[in-house]
Amino acid sequence: MRIITLNLNGIRAAAKKGFFPWLAKQTADVVCVQELKAQLPDLSGEMLSPDDYHGYFHCAEQKGYSGVGIYTRKKPDRVVEGVGITGIDAEGRYLQADFGELSIVSLYLPSGSSGEHRQAAKFYFMEHFLPVLQNLMASGRQIILCGDWNIAHQEIDLKNWRSNQKNSGFLPEERAWLSDVFDRVGFVDVFRRLNSEPDQYTWWSNRGQAWAKNVGWRIDYQIATPAIAQTARSVSIFKDERFSDHAPLIVDYDHTL
Repeated sequence: MRIITLNLNGIRAAAKKGFFPWLAKQTADVVCVQELKAQLPDLSGEMLSPDDYHGYFHCAEQKGYSGVGIYTRKKPDRVVEGVGITGIDAEGRYLQADFGELSIVSLYLPSGSSGEHRQAAKFYFMEHFLPVLQNLMASGRQIILCGDWNIAHQEIDLKNWRSNQKNSGFLPEERAWLSDVFDRVGFVDVFRRLNSEPDQYTWWSNRGQAWAKNVGWRIDYQIATPAIAQTARSVSIFKDERFSDHAPLIVDYDHTL
């Protein structure tokens, strides 16, 4: 089972950069996308259901903002939009597809980098989403949460960690919260289970030649319950083509949908 996750930074922009022809060649079973920046009427037929894929979407109420989607070759047993919290669901940040005992989630945490009001919204999300994660863990289902968490967990996960300790995405409170997700709730960072190397990033600023110099952040994850995480066999970050300011994170699991 191959799962890909990518923050598109606008599905229409990513389409113009060749995302869908690339996707057609990936033999992925499930593809989770974030930051659609579009409503359903904005999506072309290719965006709604690429070759051999069923498409599901949870769009933000605000036009041109946020939104998540899931493409899957196999039709899910059930699709869940949102977590049931108005302040979170209005921004289109959670979409869950169920296949038997496995749930695959496309998730997009808020960014707090644009100002104090958005950092407050991020902390609100974190506070209210932790019980959702606890309930998912307690459900007994296998869960894979794919997406842009907008938090670099450890010093190894961003190039300039010393100068970013007071910046959104690497604040002590954010890192401690993500540690709680792993250590207390019990989820597993699938990429780090298989790859402990430095300089493994999934997002690069558009400023200062960050991409060319690989001055990046690892803020896109596949985070899973322990049993399904144990079946992960390979992880990679695709950088040969660029569809967004993020790169696709690809994980192959020894599992059949």
